[in-house]
Amino acid sequence: MMPTVRACLMMVLVLSSAMAAAQSRDVYQFDTERMEQRFQTLTAELRCPKCQNQNIADSNAPISEDMRNEVYRMMRNGASDREITEALVARFGEFVRYKPEVNQRTILLWVSPALMVTIGLLVVVFTVRRSGRKTANDDVLTDEERARAARLLNDRDENGSSS
Repeated sequence: MMPTVRACLMMVLVLSSAMAAAQSRDVYQFDTERMEQRFQTLTAELRCPKCQNQNIADSNAPISEDMRNEVYRMMRNGASDREITEALVARFGEFVRYKPEVNQRTILLWVSPALMVTIGLLVVVFTVRRSGRKTANDDVLTDEERARAARLLNDRDENGSSS
């Protein structure tokens, strides 16, 4: 009896959460598939000011819902992607962009990955060249080392042949 009640209760909870999730999603009407794709792209490229690690397409925060509504409204009024993005940046700040524009404030952000890769490659090249140089120098024996090696080999031959 208890497992049946528990299973029914779980089913009710799953169904109610699915219904709540379905009701919370915005439903927008688009004239064309291209317009819907454009909306999806725009909302995926804008960051939720409240959630910070989610875009406004995925966020359930009320501010994201407002931003999605604003994007939809501006698209319906014929605004370009740039106009929509600029309007939201003007309202919420540069932070809402996942891809900030290249300017004096963001140049380090854009240049640093290439700079880090270049530095990493230089370190690898330097390390490989340095280790190659050490190996070439280590192969050369001094006269004293050669004489010692010859003595060791002679001793080994004499000991090996005597036993």
